[in-house]
Amino acid sequence: MRDFWIASGHHLLDRDASGGLVVTDEFLKAYFVRPELRLPDDACPVERRLHRDLLDNPRMAVGADELAAMADADARENWQFVLAFRDLLLRHPTLEAAYLALIRSASVNLPPLFLDQLVHVILRNALDGCDDPFTLRAGELFFRQQRLITHEHSLLLADDEMIGGRTATPVMSLMSMLGATVDGEIDVLSEENADSYWQRSDQFDMALDLSGTGQGRAAIAEAMTHLISHLLGIDVTIEPITELRDARLTWYVGLDAEASRIGDRLWHGEPLDDRTAGRVLALFRLTFGDADLAADTLDHEPVYLILAMTSDRLVRMKPQNLLTGLPIKHPEATA
Repeated sequence: MRDFWIASGHHLLDRDASGGLVVTDEFLKAYFVRPELRLPDDACPVERRLHRDLLDNPRMAVGADELAAMADADARENWQFVLAFRDLLLRHPTLEAAYLALIRSASVNLPPLFLDQLVHVILRNALDGCDDPFTLRAGELFFRQQRLITHEHSLLLADDEMIGGRTATPVMSLMSMLGATVDGEIDVLSEENADSYWQRSDQFDMALDLSGTGQGRAAIAEAMTHLISHLLGIDVTIEPITELRDARLTWYVGLDAEASRIGDRLWHGEPLDDRTAGRVLALFRLTFGDADLAADTLDHEPVYLILAMTSDRLVRMKPQNLLTGLPIKHPEATA
């Protein structure tokens, strides 16, 4: 079996009898050596001692008074976040259970980076054994911000850090005729180069074609199906559709903040102007394998899923919306 997303750290984790990810000392230590926690030359003795002790015993208790004694305010904040994240993982039997508890809580007090990293490694587990590079590339939307690029009538999703985060203007190497350059080589994932994804999966340098209702949208649907099955333990069918014309919008889920706003307007019967409607990138129809799992309010109708971009063509998918927004009877029983 070919590996992928090694940077997620999945190889540092154990698995329980049900296949859930179990935290290990090695996984925790990997957080304590992240760049954000790298000790500067002028780090105070308190921070140096804490860093050393946690690398020796990553599960050790750390008191609030010890963090308060750190001289640097930024260092205190970084350590508070990473220790809160560590404690979340240690309170639950698996990373999957920790993530579900976090997104089901009334408030999320961790930076989005930590949620992205959890989704990264959990989705890696959910897709274990998947041999379709298109589904894997689609999964990158769940934990990395994307940007929509148009090229020769194609709609392409590319990693924002690769094409926008490290350059002044979002560009792609395939647009080299404009005289633009990027830090890395960007290719559009296709049948011809799909096999190269396995070696490049941690580089995030392949764009996904969203044109029409073809392979790109189908791959997103497949990745969502895997995540729901893995985290909620239910079987669903998700299929891309072209429009919601005349559909009975009994239930919908916005897969990002922009899509939620658009869905709210549709729900209230408000018309969409062309500019707003143009931000919708993909529509999906979800049906439950077991209709009895769906809340009675669904009345055997499908759930519609909406993916959209912002006015500046950014796509920031929120997989927690998908997991908490489905009309499931007793969702707390799924974990």
